[in-house]
Amino acid sequence: MRIVIAEDAVLLRHGLTLLLTENGHEVVDAVDDAEKLLRSVADHAPDVAVVDVRMPPTHTDEGLRAALVIRQQWPATAVLVLSQYVEERYASDLITGELNGVGYLLKDRVADVEEFLSALDRVGAGGTVFDPEVVSQIVARSRRRDPLATLTPRERQAFSLMAEGRSNAGIAEGLVITEGAVEKYVAGIFNKLGLPKTSTEHRRVLAVLRYLEG
Repeated sequence: MRIVIAEDAVLLRHGLTLLLTENGHEVVDAVDDAEKLLRSVADHAPDVAVVDVRMPPTHTDEGLRAALVIRQQWPATAVLVLSQYVEERYASDLITGELNGVGYLLKDRVADVEEFLSALDRVGAGGTVFDPEVVSQIVARSRRRDPLATLTPRERQAFSLMAEGRSNAGIAEGLVITEGAVEKYVAGIFNKLGLPKTSTEHRRVLAVLRYLEG
């Protein structure tokens, strides 16, 4: 495969170049920042871009943002992202996009040469490779962003009946529990949805709107 490497650490960049070359791949370019990466992909149309997440000038998420641009503008180029950490914000965009020819590995995986080369082959062939830790953190972030995911099964049942327009008495009848228990469930739902008691807003209506949006 024809490969472009984007990695600002000189030793790792040269090490990856040597490793890939020795295993039959052609490294058409090896660059040290995101802008050079995008120019290189435009010029060389590689099969795969191996991209570090944190590169100059801010060493935050330039590489990952460049990877998303590659996915949009040059979809024929597969992307394998390497990172020391899970960058949840943009990594989730990779997962929610087209899942062909894309991968995200933590750099610890590079220490296992065979696993890394296997992942590269799969991504280059149009497959998908995500480090389990990447997936777990993105899923956890998604749950943190979705308060409905924090509801207990019983709270979900009560919430479903609330969305049908039932009163606390109606919910109690439907779940065969006391109204006191329903009040506790409803209070828990309001709390998890971030709906404090006010004199100007009807929490029950707002909660049902959140339910319908979810």
